[in-house]
Amino acid sequence: MTAYQWFVFFLIVQLIHGLGTWKLYEKAGRKSWEAFIPVYNSIVLMKIINRPTWYTFLLFLPVINLMMFPIVWVETLRSFGKNSSTDTFLGVITCGFYIYYINYTQKVTYITDRSTIATTKTGDTVSSLLFAIIVATFVHTYFIQPFVIPSSSLEKSLLIGDFLFVSKQNYGARTPMTTVAAPMVHDTLPFIKKKSYTTFPQLPYFRFPGFEKIKNNDIVVFNWPRDTLFHMYLPADKRYDKPIDKKTNYVKRCVGIPGDSLQIKDGIVFINGKELTMPERAKPQYSYKVTLDPKSTTDFDGVFKDLNITDGYGFETEARDSLTIRALTFENAEKLKTVSGITSIKRIIRKGRENGIFPCKHHDGADESKIAWSGDNYGPIYIPQAGKTVALTLASLPFYKIIIKEYEGNKLKVVGNDIYVNDKIATSYTFKQNYYWMMGDNRHNSLDARYFGYTPEDHIVGKPIFIWMSWDSNGKGIMNKIRWERLFTTVSGEGQPQSYFKYFLALLALYFVGEYFWTRRKAKKTE
Repeated sequence: MTAYQWFVFFLIVQLIHGLGTWKLYEKAGRKSWEAFIPVYNSIVLMKIINRPTWYTFLLFLPVINLMMFPIVWVETLRSFGKNSSTDTFLGVITCGFYIYYINYTQKVTYITDRSTIATTKTGDTVSSLLFAIIVATFVHTYFIQPFVIPSSSLEKSLLIGDFLFVSKQNYGARTPMTTVAAPMVHDTLPFIKKKSYTTFPQLPYFRFPGFEKIKNNDIVVFNWPRDTLFHMYLPADKRYDKPIDKKTNYVKRCVGIPGDSLQIKDGIVFINGKELTMPERAKPQYSYKVTLDPKSTTDFDGVFKDLNITDGYGFETEARDSLTIRALTFENAEKLKTVSGITSIKRIIRKGRENGIFPCKHHDGADESKIAWSGDNYGPIYIPQAGKTVALTLASLPFYKIIIKEYEGNKLKVVGNDIYVNDKIATSYTFKQNYYWMMGDNRHNSLDARYFGYTPEDHIVGKPIFIWMSWDSNGKGIMNKIRWERLFTTVSGEGQPQSYFKYFLALLALYFVGEYFWTRRKAKKTE
């Protein structure tokens, strides 16, 4: 829905509210016209049902308002003496339209200074639970979201099984576009494995101001752009559409920001002609071909284990005289060169045209004979910036086709040698939003921008800031499954990660000791 359509929808909702409650407003000592004034009518209604004025704010927050509406319907009924279970059920099941029946057909009396405290233990429990869910949803949506690392694309920096807190505030919280969705779950309801949302209606994209912009080398959580356009394992004509905020969550390192020129030479990223300097915590990894002396008595499995290379390698022959290591850092590669029995170690560099590389004929209409790129030798490519204009030709179109048609919602077609945008011949195009280039540190084991292209700004979710738990599923025994050294560590920062878990335990112990003595002191005063 466009902004105009939402405005019309909003006015219709206000009219529906006014027609269904104006008599009740009068019985509560207010003016009937107050039921029709947008926003103001909600402020007045909060006074009528004896709830804080700030509840009005919650009524206009997507997803959260879905939980607030039933509460307000029930509270409105109870403010006019409709307290039975039947009234409550009818108020909720009719989506509030039961209030129309009360407004026009029933003689009710407004209860002044009605108590909002639950009269039963069950009612109190339900109220407390609802309030907790609303608060948790608010925090989850606009401040901090938990996230778990599912793949090894950022291995060494972030490990499979790391549980993160992702800040929505750093880059600015994005309001939900999907307005009807289950709280605190993503695209699927747990256990029953059903879709957790409806695709209609959709809010236009809006993001609150953040206190920093995405920089080169930032680790970023985002919605996978191609989740809507195609799946890597489906034919080009097969697609499934998901709202932007319900696309699969990905986490990668942003190596290219809007306005950058990016190129990859033999696996090394260059930005604007200069090699990208990686932070100390980043550990880029590549595949290596290793040749061994078959006569050597070196325990290679033990060597690899000492370097934390466990399931990332495989012997190629029964004689175990050669192997491929799939994720090796430069540092560990240098260490292996000094190991007795290793005759050679060579980094695998992909050359020539690689299947599935962006842009490709299968999905982007590129002439692959003219774009002979691979994941290790790629570009140069321009990272689009909002407000900037590029020349539009048949050669450049595959790079921007998805942006023009899908991400920025234009009509696009090619007739002969002419490109039409919104039914007009176009020789250039001006971008409406910023785009980013996301890559994994595990260069040969990462589905990233080299294969799905640009990430639009409206797909940005947030910035990982904290690892509160890390679980190694391969560990033996419960104590070894927890990576204790990673608990309560920051994701970014200078130097190597440092665990603050012991400080957390100290503060927790201090809290309980203080609570104990405070309780004792309070008990003595009442004696």
